[in-house]
Amino acid sequence: MYGLKLWDKLPPYLKTKEVKPYYRILEKKRTSLAAKRIFDFTAAFFLLIVLLPVFAVLAVWIKLDSPGPVFFRQVRITQYGRRFWILKFRTMVSGAQQKGADVTVRGDARITRVGKKIRSCRLDELPQLVNILMGDMSFVGTRPEVEKYVRSYSREMMATLLLPAGVTSEASIAFRDEERLLEHAEDVDRAYVETVLPQKMKYNLSYLKRFSCFRDLKICLDTVMEVGGRREADPQGKEGGTCA
Repeated sequence: MYGLKLWDKLPPYLKTKEVKPYYRILEKKRTSLAAKRIFDFTAAFFLLIVLLPVFAVLAVWIKLDSPGPVFFRQVRITQYGRRFWILKFRTMVSGAQQKGADVTVRGDARITRVGKKIRSCRLDELPQLVNILMGDMSFVGTRPEVEKYVRSYSREMMATLLLPAGVTSEASIAFRDEERLLEHAEDVDRAYVETVLPQKMKYNLSYLKRFSCFRDLKICLDTVMEVGGRREADPQGKEGGTCA
């Protein structure tokens, strides 16, 4: 899925003058894109095997903490606007999507006790290793949004759909306290679309311009350092991540 389609084969909403400069940059990096897929598949396969005991422990912990499924599934958007089911460990009460916005805020009552702890170190994202193996996601890339947020993308923002969605990104690191930014918003969805999303997209579009396998490795390392630093600063796991 990582291969860059010919320009004429792209969906109409991607064949625009705003997207074309990003396409031309990525078109010159087909070898790096192939290497990115090889790394993603190999690393995800290895990590799934190694982390199976962690999966088992987290699954039991979640089931003992609150009623509902172990995993959370939601339709998100990835490369070329394709829909896929993102996988996460469930960190919110069952039926949380019907009880609030698609993004969370600090102190969100829908987040479970165990959910707060595993979100603080991003363990809820581990099942996305399966998404990576299936080619729906990459380790590094724009975080996959729900369709209603994608519909709010500007023409230039659509360029982020040239590559698969990612588990982490420079935007994810920069906006690790996104929940605080939305904490006092009267309309969380509107605040996210009008304030947070455009700022995050500046990082995502910059990533496309500077894409390289080396940069991906650096972002992965920065993510590990950020999670470790957050955990050290907040041993009680009081800060969570975002729904994105």
